[in-house]
Amino acid sequence: MRDAVDLAAQLVRIESTNPGTFEGQMGDFICQYLERAGVKTEKSAVYPGRFNVRAVLEGEAKHPALVFICHMDTVVKGNGWDIKAFEGILEDGRLMGRGACDMKSGLAGALSVFAETADQIKRGDLNLKHSLVFIGTVDEEGDMQGAEKVIEDGWVTDNDWIMDTEPTDGQLQMSHKGRTWFELNVQGITAHASMPEKGADAIAGMAAMITYIRRKIAQCPVHPELGRSTVTFGQMEGGYSPYVVPDSCQATIDMRLVPPMDTKQAEEILNAAIEEGQKQVPGVKGSYRITGNRPWVEAHPESVLLAGLKKAFEEVTGKMPEVSAFPGYTDTAVIAGKLKNKECVSCGPGSLKQAHKPNEFVLTTEIERCQEVFRTLVKNMLTEERAM
Repeated sequence: MRDAVDLAAQLVRIESTNPGTFEGQMGDFICQYLERAGVKTEKSAVYPGRFNVRAVLEGEAKHPALVFICHMDTVVKGNGWDIKAFEGILEDGRLMGRGACDMKSGLAGALSVFAETADQIKRGDLNLKHSLVFIGTVDEEGDMQGAEKVIEDGWVTDNDWIMDTEPTDGQLQMSHKGRTWFELNVQGITAHASMPEKGADAIAGMAAMITYIRRKIAQCPVHPELGRSTVTFGQMEGGYSPYVVPDSCQATIDMRLVPPMDTKQAEEILNAAIEEGQKQVPGVKGSYRITGNRPWVEAHPESVLLAGLKKAFEEVTGKMPEVSAFPGYTDTAVIAGKLKNKECVSCGPGSLKQAHKPNEFVLTTEIERCQEVFRTLVKNMLTEERAM
């Protein structure tokens, strides 16, 4: 049996911030770890010096395979820490440091179970009916180009059982809000602030558009599991002097959309908002571009992987886990959205409430529990005959 807690601590000690040091050292460490277990690994470049990692333990059937997909990057350290962020401190039943929760503990659980399975196969103690795959991705905390490359490379299929190990508070999480990003630009006409009627205030036009967008998003249908669609205006820039009518304004828009809302309907709201702003502030002109487009993902109660995880959780903990929505967007959400794969689930140690925060931590008992769940999942799903 391999120690996932110690492995997680080692991973936290490898800085892999995005942006920052990125994931190269992490990828090399994972390859060396698996190669010591006698497993061949492969790399796929996503950006210069940044590569995805894959290893496969082939079963009698290649597909559907059980796929552990884990991102290797973390957010930047940030401010407000009372401990050293990259020492992987183990104290009072906690693993502390940047990435401890999101998601190096989950990665360690999946990686250790993958290596254990390789050990068993090498000893002749195990025969896999279906393949087991480990994938480490880059850029999950960025534009998710690592997951896009996984799809492009054919490392996953539309019927594989695919699990990421994000922190899920002891729950199984399958559905995700969509994520549509816009950049909204408003052009005005500059003038002296003492004679604003001679110009067209781009910031005032933007304000009218934002007010319209907020009102319309608040009126969107509420989804029974995913809740409400939301909108956030994360950044805004406009004008160049306090005493001049601003001739330009730019805002970023983050929409988290739930069914039946989609990007096409969001664009309709933006176009109507531009018309409203141009009407309220004559002379301004609005335009936008889409900077991100990820579709929502709904839950699939009939999922084979979901049933397998429920069974494994019940065997390990004696309790049936809750199934809920994941608040953010994950590598499995990218795969589910792109490939229409209905077998994508998030399950891992820790709480998302700790992710991206200073003094990030995860309970070591959570790491151990999830490692045992992953072990049981592999035993139940891959060492029994299953209907194809």
